[in-house]
Amino acid sequence: MSILNGIATLIALLTFIGIVWWAFSRGRAKANRDASMLPFAQPDETEQAGREEAEEKAGGAEQKKQGESHE
Repeated sequence: MSILNGIATLIALLTFIGIVWWAFSRGRAKANRDASMLPFAQPDETEQAGREEAEEKAGGAEQKKQGESHE
């Protein structure tokens, strides 16, 4: 039974080393750099809140104009 545990541990260790090697290989450098910049590619919360507020105001003005044109 201990031989089986040793083999399973060795397989797990080799798998871990393989994943680390793959993640830090030169071929993945661009993908890793792009992924590291993803949080900064999102719009800021303040910009988004301002945009939503402007859209709500614009939507209210359009509804008001539509209400006046139906009268």
